[in-house]
Amino acid sequence: MKKLWLLLFLVCFGCAHQPRTPEVRVTLIDSNRSIKFKGLDYAIIGEIDRNSAGTDIWQSLLPVYRMPADTDLKDYQPVQPGVYKLKDSAIVFTPDTPFAKGKTYFMRYYKFGDANGVWDLIRSKKRLRSPHYVDLGFKW
Repeated sequence: MKKLWLLLFLVCFGCAHQPRTPEVRVTLIDSNRSIKFKGLDYAIIGEIDRNSAGTDIWQSLLPVYRMPADTDLKDYQPVQPGVYKLKDSAIVFTPDTPFAKGKTYFMRYYKFGDANGVWDLIRSKKRLRSPHYVDLGFKW
């Protein structure tokens, strides 16, 4: 009887579907001093672009920051203002003030929907301590 319960437990929790997180890439565009974010789901970014009134939604979803000298202070940096545009299944960000040459910046990609419910938190204790975002750095 114990073996049956163990087999049932393994079948229920061993075959859980792990959602694939998109692989976001940051590319520098030197011609117009912009950066391009690729790898996001085109259907989602198309819907957000169609339903958003301005660039405020993009700034909250894909903010760009200047890297501080002390990397422990990354969470306290102001957002780099600029214009976001959807172009060829990618988001192009052009800052209001040009990027400084030789300085490092980072884009914070929030992983929304990574831990959708209570069972996701119970199954993996790592998710409680791990950040729900990824910082993608680039040097100008």
